Formats: sequence, C-alpha cells, structure tokens
Amino acid sequence: MARFDDSELEASVAPNAGKAESSGLNGHGHGHSNGHPNSSTLAIPIMGPPPSNSHPNTIEIPATRSALSTSEKLLHPLSISPSQRERRASRNSFGASLPIPRPKRPSHLSQRPGLPPPQPTFDLLASAAQDLAQDTVKAAKNMAFAFDIDGVLVHGDRLIPEGARALEILNGRNQLGIKIPHIFLTNGSGKLEAARCAQLSQILGSPVSTKQFIQSHTPMSALAEYYHTVLVVGGEGFQCRAIAEAYGFADVVVPNDIVAWDESIAPYRTFGPWERASARPRDFTKTNIEAILVFSDSRDYATDYQIMMDLLRAPHGRLGSVAPDPVSQRIPIYFSQGDLLCPTEHPVPRMSQGTFRLGFEAMYKAITGAELERTIYGKPERATYTYADAVLAEWMAEVHSTGGRVLPENVYMVGDNPQSDIVGGNMYGWNTCLVKTGVHEGAGNDAQNPASMGVFENVLDAVRECMKRELGEEFGFELFDAEDPVLVEGAMRKASGDGKGLGLEGEAAGEAAGKAAGEAVEVV
Repeated sequence: MARFDDSELEASVAPNAGKAESSGLNGHGHGHSNGHPNSSTLAIPIMGPPPSNSHPNTIEIPATRSALSTSEKLLHPLSISPSQRERRASRNSFGASLPIPRPKRPSHLSQRPGLPPPQPTFDLLASAAQDLAQDTVKAAKNMAFAFDIDGVLVHGDRLIPEGARALEILNGRNQLGIKIPHIFLTNGSGKLEAARCAQLSQILGSPVSTKQFIQSHTPMSALAEYYHTVLVVGGEGFQCRAIAEAYGFADVVVPNDIVAWDESIAPYRTFGPWERASARPRDFTKTNIEAILVFSDSRDYATDYQIMMDLLRAPHGRLGSVAPDPVSQRIPIYFSQGDLLCPTEHPVPRMSQGTFRLGFEAMYKAITGAELERTIYGKPERATYTYADAVLAEWMAEVHSTGGRVLPENVYMVGDNPQSDIVGGNMYGWNTCLVKTGVHEGAGNDAQNPASMGVFENVLDAVRECMKRELGEEFGFELFDAEDPVLVEGAMRKASGDGKGLGLEGEAAGEAAGKAAGEAVEVV
C-alpha cells in the first residue's frame, strides 16, 4: 500500500520541476511568473514542519494526467467515444506535480496531563468488550475506509438506506463497540466543507466531521499561495466565491462580476437584479486575472464558456483584447475533477464537470487551433490520494487516541465509478470495492478498471465483507449485550481506575467474548 511519508510532504517541487524552472518554461513551453506552480503540477496542503521555500504550506505532487488536452482526437469521426482509459491517460502527464495544502496538526494538549478523559458508560462497556478480544481489536485498528459519497451513500439529498447502517457499524455499533476510522473522499463540490458536512450528518444520521471530509476542490486551497486574483467558476449563486475566500484567495472574481461590468460580454444572458446587487464589477481591462479555477459544475455553460475563452485568449488575463499569440500569454486553468457523469436523484446519472471541460477543450481547439493546457484535481489524481493519506492519518490518531500519525495497512476504497474511485484507489495501492448504486451498470466487475474486492450490491455489503476479511468471519455486526455481567464487571473496574481491565486469557476470554456478542440493545 502507498504510504504517506514526511519526507514526501516536505518536498518543495516535483523531480522535473527544476528542469522546467531552469529553462524558464513550465514544462510545456509556456512561462509563468510570481512563483506560480509548474503548469502540470498539483499543489496540496502539507503537515508538520514547513519546508524552507516560498510556499511553506504546500507541496507539489506528481500528476498522473496530461496537462494538454486532446480535443482533436475527440473530434475525429472515428473517436467520438474513446475509451475512458485513453481519456484518463491524457489528462495530466507523468512527472508533473499538483500543489496540495498541508493539513494543520491537531493539538493533543487539550486534555489534562496525567488524567484519562472521562468516558461515558458506553465507552466503558466497549473497552471491557475489547479487552476480551485484543487480537481482533489490533486488526480493527489496522484498517480504515474511504467512501465516495454520491452513488454510494446518497443520491443527491436522498439517503441510500444501506449507507446509514454501514456508518453505524463503523461508528461503533458492532460486537466490540469499536470504531473503524473512515474518511469521505468525494469529487462533489460547490459548498464549504462545514456546510456540506452538516448536511450529510443530517441525511446520514451519523456525524460527519470536516476533519474526515475531502471535496474535489479541498486540496485546491493550496493554490492560494500561488495566485492573488483568480476567476472562480461553477456552483450556485456566489457560494464558490465564499469557498475561495475561505481558502485564503485574496481577490476572487466570479463570472457575474464580469457580466455586471459589461453585459454585452454574455449576449444571451438575462442578468437579474439580485445578481447585480451581489456582483462586484470593476474595470476588467485594468485587472490581471492570474488563473481560472473551475470549482464546481457550471450553472450557465454559455456565459462561463464565453468568459473563460475571452480570458484565455487575452494577454495575461486582462480582458478587452486578444493577444497576438494567446498561447504564450495564456493564464493557467484548473478543474477540480474530471468525472463525466454524476449520480443524482434522477434515475440516469447526469453530466458532470468532465463533460463541461471536454466541450470547452473542443471549442478552444476550434477557435485557436491549439490544444488547451489545463490541470485537473480530484479522483483519480494521485495528489488527491496523497492528501487523503494525510487526512486519514490525523483521523486515525483522533479516533484511536494515539499520539502520532499512523496509517493502517488495509485501506478500503468504496465507490461507484470505476474511472475515478476504483482506478485511483488501485493506483494508490488501496483495496477497492465497486457498488452498483451509482454510475456503474451491469452485474460484473468493470473490465478495464476492476475493483480488487469485487462488485457489491450496496455499501453495506461491501463494509461487512471487508470487515470479515480483516476481523474474521464470526465478527458480529450487532451491538454487544450491555447487561452481560462480565462486561459490567470490567466496566466497573475501569471506572474505579484500577487500570487492569478484565485480565482474562485463553479459553476464559473466548467464552466471555462469545457471551458478550449478544443481541443489540440500546445503551444510554
């Protein structure tokens, strides 16, 4: 399994970045300035001591998709529907890197030194049950899950019922009352992480913390160290502006700001009074927009396409003219993910940001004669999984109350999209489970990107199978019997602070553990 290593996090540039810098090019023949990342690199947040460079809170991760679009192939009459494998291989090039943020290490000093934190009755009983099955507990602390959300746990705002039960099991409603760490790794976007976690907590009936949650644009917060003025595209209303500002971008422009400045730039757009009141117009002939960030799905393809095209053809992102050589003066453009389809409440998956990008690439090629140079975040990009490793390590430490970052040997990715969830997990060395509640259709495994654990009817079946693989076929998925005298005695000992637990071994421990695996009861 791919490991998350501090030395990797403290690398300031990708291995090929030095060559690009020394030649004054970004790796594809186009220069950047102001400390911008290599055009085919992805920045992500990093944790631990910052490296000594100009971007102390980010690192650049080698990309796995081409920075150059291949729209000409897509336009060929014999290549209208090229395989997903061919598309994927063309997104970001090997050897490039993407900046991601460095997660901040949580403090472990909030507890009173020398005193254990107070535990509720449930925790005391669960601890007593776990004392009877220490080998199983050890295995449980060496596994974790990463879940896609749409098509796995929910359809839009509608719960997939098996998703709620799967999370209950992982949050401790099982034979030993033990929690299995899990994170949420989604190509979804368009809301602040806190708002989306609150929404998911209500839908799923289980708490979802921002500390275990990654959206497609979450790692893009690292780009705030590279760009001052950016155009942010996508999402409802002005939500993506709020997201970018929360990420630390100093000057955030959205398409409505530009339309409010000059309505003729989008001739087919009806600009409403509420949009005008919320817009921030200025003279964009005197503003250099340094990068375009597509955070979420466009709600107005025509307007967004037009403004993006104008900026990419303008000299250094200054509207009002077309550069004699738009390629050499072209600003960078980033997409938060590349999925073509997304499962929603509709019975047939809807088009997503990947189709928006492909359409724009074809238009750009037709108008300029050049392929569009762009960078794509999200699954299956390695930078997203590297960032997920960091988040998982911190969440493991919090769930299991360990003092340092420890990654489990067995991570299970559960997803519905073979072209993002499964191929990304496979490439990163995780175990993968494909469910049939979202994008994937058909009874069998995906032929080009098969899930290593196989195909499951739903997320609950996948979770149970993976836990049985690690914890044993006899592991129970119902809560322990809270009235079991052995557990009650153990809990009383722990409450009294003798610290010795149950002290049972061998056959006695086996008999007590068997007795503890009783019917589910409600523990108050």
